[in-house]
Amino acid sequence: MKNSGLIVLILGSILLVPASLFSTTQKNTYPEFDLSGFSSSAKHWYTIYDRHNIINYLPEKPVYKPEEITKIADNIILFQRNNGGWSKNYDMQAILSPAQKDSLIKTKNILHTTFDNSTTYTQIEYLAKVYRATHIAKYKQACLKGLQFCIEAQYDNGGWPQYYPIEPGNYSRRITYNDGGYMGIMNLLKRIVDRDSDFVFIKKSMYKKITKAYNKGIECILNTQISENGKQTAWCQQHDEITLQPAWARAFEPPAICNAESSGIVLFLMDIQYPDKRVINAIQSAVKWFDESKIVNTKVITVKAPAEKARYGTLKTDRIVTTDSTAAPIWTRYYELGSHKPLFCDRNSKFLYSLSEVSRERRVGYGWYTYSPEAVLKRYPKWQKRWASENNVLKKE
Repeated sequence: MKNSGLIVLILGSILLVPASLFSTTQKNTYPEFDLSGFSSSAKHWYTIYDRHNIINYLPEKPVYKPEEITKIADNIILFQRNNGGWSKNYDMQAILSPAQKDSLIKTKNILHTTFDNSTTYTQIEYLAKVYRATHIAKYKQACLKGLQFCIEAQYDNGGWPQYYPIEPGNYSRRITYNDGGYMGIMNLLKRIVDRDSDFVFIKKSMYKKITKAYNKGIECILNTQISENGKQTAWCQQHDEITLQPAWARAFEPPAICNAESSGIVLFLMDIQYPDKRVINAIQSAVKWFDESKIVNTKVITVKAPAEKARYGTLKTDRIVTTDSTAAPIWTRYYELGSHKPLFCDRNSKFLYSLSEVSRERRVGYGWYTYSPEAVLKRYPKWQKRWASENNVLKKE
């Protein structure tokens, strides 16, 4: 046979090709994505029992590995409600039983959906990353559905409530900066407006909606900055959704100037390219406020203390304020409106003016002091040199 030698040569060459090239079951490998945004909700799921949860965790607490991104993304879709949002305090990494999956599917119309505890905007970002890595359409669709939820949840004045649909008579209807909810949404929208590569799949019509929501969000930030006697300061944890004035949240969270939440707002504003005059003035005023409200020679320490039963367990520590000449500047969480005194509160909503007056349960169980403004003050010189070169508000006369 004339071509027998050639056939043998070809067959021999095929045998030398690695079998993996012909495998139809070869696994795709994808990069890991950051899961820290889900940690707050996961922690609450595992540590605080809630009888209203749709499902509760399994005793053995099995979880997917960070590299199992499609399985985690499938979980995220299972937890997504029919309105496009998510409920808080579940672990997106949890390996769910068939019964748990069935419960989530059957309760899709339960719309206790929120931005609290880093919920909804974190799921949207993760889905976008997984779609970019896999090009699997269901992740894009779930991501877009989540973005539409964010747009629908926004008030006409540009703010966002903590929960949507609105829960009448509940403080969660307030415009909520607390725990980074509002700024979590704004940072997500900013990435899209700035054409982040994770969101290149977003079409022009949706992009226009997101840009409009983003611009309204900035307008609300500027309109809620607290002004007293013609002097702008910073922001409250929550503002009335109609009047935009500082408002109560929980019984121990009074209307006040709140430096931790305000720091996140200012850092966001500092990231805006080509800020207009109103944005520049807002930053300048807040930076000046942070500088004027700092507390020096003071440190808050945690100490061992006799065991004491409390609302959520047994207390074994206490917190005290001490004098320390080497301490870095610190700020209280709240400053009283008008007087600008450091302010504390308790579950009876009574205004207090020192940490020692607060009940031990709230003294230990809440963050009354913060170092957050320090990040703003450190970043200010570079920002000021570029955008306000003739007006350094930190310059001492």
